[in-house]
Amino acid sequence: MKIAFHGAARAVTGSKHLITLKNNKQILLDCGLFQGMGEVTEGLNESFGFHPEQVTYMILSHAHIDHCGLLPRLVAEGFSGPVFCTPATMELARILLLDSAKINEQDAEYANRHIKRVEDQEMPLYTEADVQKTLSQFKVVAYQEDHEVDEQISVRFTDAGHIIGSAAVHLSIREDGKNHRVTFSGDVGRYGDLILKSPQTYSQADYIIMESTYGDSLHKDLKPIETSLREIIQQTCVVKKGKLIIPAFSVGRTQELLFALNALELKNQLPDLRYYVDSPLSLEATEVLKNHPESYNSGVKALMKRDDDVFSFKGLKFIESVQESKALNNDPRPCVIIASSGMAEGGRVRHHIRNNIDQPKNTILMVGYASPGSLAGKLIAGRRSVWMFGEEYDVLAEVKSIQSMSAHGDYEDLLHFLACQDPDKVKQLFLVHGEYEVQQKFAQRIREKGFKHIAIPEYHQEFEL
Repeated sequence: MKIAFHGAARAVTGSKHLITLKNNKQILLDCGLFQGMGEVTEGLNESFGFHPEQVTYMILSHAHIDHCGLLPRLVAEGFSGPVFCTPATMELARILLLDSAKINEQDAEYANRHIKRVEDQEMPLYTEADVQKTLSQFKVVAYQEDHEVDEQISVRFTDAGHIIGSAAVHLSIREDGKNHRVTFSGDVGRYGDLILKSPQTYSQADYIIMESTYGDSLHKDLKPIETSLREIIQQTCVVKKGKLIIPAFSVGRTQELLFALNALELKNQLPDLRYYVDSPLSLEATEVLKNHPESYNSGVKALMKRDDDVFSFKGLKFIESVQESKALNNDPRPCVIIASSGMAEGGRVRHHIRNNIDQPKNTILMVGYASPGSLAGKLIAGRRSVWMFGEEYDVLAEVKSIQSMSAHGDYEDLLHFLACQDPDKVKQLFLVHGEYEVQQKFAQRIREKGFKHIAIPEYHQEFEL
């Protein structure tokens, strides 16, 4: 049995991990889109490093685009097997992939406007038709259910507490008369999350593929989210009469923001302003979250006894049409605008940043991880000028960050996730989904917990298990 790492290897996006058995069966764990990696991003997304038609099974940990966003291209290039995931992941993947296909097709159309020769025209990574075919291959598996994939392979999902439907994947693979247990963490959420249950424990694994996004960071030492939000809104919108622009992923982060703002209203601490969510996708994702209250933690369930909609509050409006979105740029009144994407690499938020970045009274607030090469990453790093839409813009608006809003666990959460394992029984632990320097620091913390065999795979590197 071999495993090769074709994405999220010494990087944070593009999750793809391919297990190949001796009989040539192949199991692909995640099939994510690379995002925010500068000029190389497009090339990374166009080449898998393996043959899609040879993949037997695909298992999806959760619906974030950096974990599922290349699935339709995988199918378009020949993958015809089943895609196993939780029910909520399928619901979210449907809306996210259809939206991604629309963006891909629009981008290709825009790029081809002035290219006359058909052979020179740019093709989208995939189309809506590719997404529909992909969705027809989805098969849902409930949490804590041992699902027999075939006579040799079974899979079990445990709640990873990252977003609705997110799962750690536990494979049982029988080969050479032995049972091999492989755990893939997916993205690990936080113990004590605002909304979701904490990650679940799981049985002993022989091999662990572990995410490490915040392997050198602690979130708990920062201010409470509600306090930070209230202070930033007060200073920007009430004192300076400016606009607060918040890039936020449509799934997970936007709902956390709405929950925190609703909590401020319940305490009579929410400034009387207009609050816009400028993302049709966020509206759909919020509805999916509302449809799965079984994933809420006990605190949210208790709150729902006195507040039947914990994601709504006075002054909130979801913006759906492009015309309404553009109108926000011409409205001089102070307001809060939450829009995707979270790394500000695309979507409507990029337009809002462009229209508000040159005024000191405005604030751009980052609420989670942003890769260094992304627009959000550059702003967090303190760049005084940035390129957008082919032009250079001076950064005069204030840039702030609330790292504690990350849906990823910090290093204590990640170590907690591993605490149910006997280190002496883990034959190999692979660190993925993290920047290399961060992974090296986290590897040392894991060694201190007794794990002896730790690898940090390079892109396309293969290991014999």
